[in-house]
Amino acid sequence: MQLGWRALGALAAMALAFGPAVAQDFPEGPVTVVVGANPGGGSDTIARLVAQEFSKLLDESVVVENRPGASNTIGASATAKAKPDGHTLFVAASTPVSIAPHLLDLDYDTLEDLQPVGLITLVPNVLVVNKDMGVDSVADLVAYMKENPGSVKYGSSGFGTTHVILAEQFNMAADVKSVHVPYPGAAPTQIDIIAGVIHMTFDTVPAAAAQIKAGNLKPIAVTSPERLPDMPDVPTIREAGYPEVEMQTMYALYTTGGTPRPIVDKLNATLAAALEDPAFRQRILEFGGTVQVMSTEEFEAFNREEYDRYGEVIRKANLKAAMN
Repeated sequence: MQLGWRALGALAAMALAFGPAVAQDFPEGPVTVVVGANPGGGSDTIARLVAQEFSKLLDESVVVENRPGASNTIGASATAKAKPDGHTLFVAASTPVSIAPHLLDLDYDTLEDLQPVGLITLVPNVLVVNKDMGVDSVADLVAYMKENPGSVKYGSSGFGTTHVILAEQFNMAADVKSVHVPYPGAAPTQIDIIAGVIHMTFDTVPAAAAQIKAGNLKPIAVTSPERLPDMPDVPTIREAGYPEVEMQTMYALYTTGGTPRPIVDKLNATLAAALEDPAFRQRILEFGGTVQVMSTEEFEAFNREEYDRYGEVIRKANLKAAMN
């Protein structure tokens, strides 16, 4: 049966009215922010900042739930399979949404099952080494690795993380070899570097900042285009002679695919309000991150660009073969 113009108009009006009502009623209970890593890492730190701000802005309880493992993809999978009502959020670094899909067999479709909400920040990684290695620069590290071929071990928060991609890119760029040792998160990786069990990692700045400030980890290069204000004496990886290893990690907010658009847009607006808060913004800047507010549509496009960019890097560098 075909509907007349009046009936079609009435349905359209109902749809327009439904959207604001859905958004106005959201949230209808506690909101969970899932993190795919252990407490103490970059994703966890940023997720707790987001949860604190969202709790104030939404006037609702917002709790952080750590679901570590499998290169952060356990948390991504839990979000992808949640009820699509916006009450389950996922704070993700690049790993589970842009990198792992090109390397691992996953039980979720990143582009279909996770709805992009907004960009939180872009932060560089920092190359840190055991402080007792006698390595004070990237040149020293390369020399050490060539003098001790195959003996240097690097840690990561799992297969398919930015730590691994950066380390393998560095191996190729410097013509050296290091051995991958995966961990369930940033904290245990750092513990073993400090203890001398392994030698190095390309950690995210938020995750490594505390141990760097405490003098337990030695930073020798950052992967940002410019030096960081909080670490002005640490050169960029480009300055050290390896522009191929320059990279920044995306931290972003997602919810379950299929969540009604009005709710997604309200979440995006809430994130934008948080990013405009001076205290929240300052904490992000302290991590060495940049703050850029994006609309839902802008971030959806950026998210796809990041997905495609990492896929191209992985294919060109043949990283799957290199890391097996």
